[in-house]
Amino acid sequence: MRETTPALTFRGMAPAAPAQLAALRLAEIEGLRRYGTAFLLGVLAAAALPPVDITPVLIISCTGLVWLFDGVQRPREAFLLGWAFGLGFFVAGLYWIAAALFVDIAQFWWLTPLAVLGVPAGLAIFTGGALAAAYLLCRLFRWRGIARVLAIAVCWSLAEWLRGHVLTGFPWNLLGYAWSGGFPGSLAMLQSTAIIGIYGLSLLTVTLAMLPATLGDFGSWRLPPTVIGVLVLAALLAYGAARLASGTTPDVPGVSLRLVQPSIPQRLKNDPVQLAADFRTQLALSTQRGGNGSRPATVIWSEGNAPPLLERADRADLRRAIGAALPPGGLMIVGSDRAEPLSGPVGSVWNSMVALNDKGEIVGDYDKVHLVPFGEFVPLRGYLPINKITPGTLDFSAGPGLRTLHLQGLPPFSPLICYEAIFPGAVVDPADRPAWLLNITDDAWYGFTSGPFQHFSIARVRAVEEGLPLVRVGNNGISGVIDPFGRVLERLGLDSIGVLDVALPAALPATPYAKLGDLVYWLALAFLFALASICGWVRRKSLHAQ
Repeated sequence: MRETTPALTFRGMAPAAPAQLAALRLAEIEGLRRYGTAFLLGVLAAAALPPVDITPVLIISCTGLVWLFDGVQRPREAFLLGWAFGLGFFVAGLYWIAAALFVDIAQFWWLTPLAVLGVPAGLAIFTGGALAAAYLLCRLFRWRGIARVLAIAVCWSLAEWLRGHVLTGFPWNLLGYAWSGGFPGSLAMLQSTAIIGIYGLSLLTVTLAMLPATLGDFGSWRLPPTVIGVLVLAALLAYGAARLASGTTPDVPGVSLRLVQPSIPQRLKNDPVQLAADFRTQLALSTQRGGNGSRPATVIWSEGNAPPLLERADRADLRRAIGAALPPGGLMIVGSDRAEPLSGPVGSVWNSMVALNDKGEIVGDYDKVHLVPFGEFVPLRGYLPINKITPGTLDFSAGPGLRTLHLQGLPPFSPLICYEAIFPGAVVDPADRPAWLLNITDDAWYGFTSGPFQHFSIARVRAVEEGLPLVRVGNNGISGVIDPFGRVLERLGLDSIGVLDVALPAALPATPYAKLGDLVYWLALAFLFALASICGWVRRKSLHAQ
């Protein structure tokens, strides 16, 4: 893709700049060294994500990837380059998936290599396809310079969107989530998702991170793309800062919530004796008096921490015990497995959120829609004679769809169980807009790894996109309350045991993203593709004129 060294020597009138020398050296790397370098750059890119949060490393990793791309000669080489980069990125960013296997390592030890390397290798096919598509575009249209940078950015972003939708979708660790953590200025940058969503922010992020690659080019347009990128970044930060400065988050009057975080080790959850002790522990946390001597009217437990099958007749004593833990007129919202039929052998089972009143009566429920492959069900069950990772021989069934729960004493809310909060544009019922998001989860499967920190940060972005506050309750954390601007108002750290008594922030009017979904993202993608075409055409015309 890059012009050869003799041509550069013929046209250059001065010694090459450091960036140009670096670009040439990376482009000249061949064979395994090229793919090994791409792997390391992918690992470096993962450091931009929570909990490491070194966002500027994307400039090094993405710029380096472009310079390596300049040396490929065939589509296969471009695919392998992108695949190697993606493998490093996903191994470093998703290593924590394997931690879930250690809850029952005697049964699932053989899946460890698949979790550590197989899943990243499969996801890396998307990044490999992105670079192969970019190579074909650049060769077809003879795109060089800024045009090839835009082509890679567009193809990368499209691959991320596909990764979030193909099969059941897994939009985890999109590059835009580099702004979801603690790097200075990240929250201001995150405000753009209220308009363009996380896919749009990822498109902007990868484009801005790759623009400095033009500093390694030869010609008069080396510097302007980087300057333009800095100006765009400054404009986005200024917009975000202004939005945050003008935004207020009043509390909803008369609503108080207690978030219960017991930090029950996952390996103990199937012990019948321990289950009874855990139930009593959570009841004790639920009934303790707050600092001012009061008790919140609504208590929320995390995913899977209530006794299962609460709707059955033989669980009436458990329902009454839950009701007795509430103040008069109170509600308890818990994560519990729900099954049908209501008596006799279980035929179908759902991962559910169940609401009970102070009499122990079930007054609302929601069944999880997005199930975790191999965790909650086994795809191609008839051909794969293996057990799912969660306990039980039956696969979970998927719920009928997103819904808004209307419960007495609470503003209507959208229930989200576990990783349902990672799917942009798919967290509310558009026909019945809620006033807040409730995400219950059990990240104890993953211990003290990057996974729970990433999960919390990803869920945080849904609040900004939708303009809705988000309440999150995890078995071992991270639990907390996030306002519609993405500000973390209250937080209980990972592996802490305790409760948070919190107020509920008010919702904002529906954001542009809540109304339009990914439409603005697709328009931005089309704009950058058109811009690449124009830049490529201008460059060809200028070369012909010389």
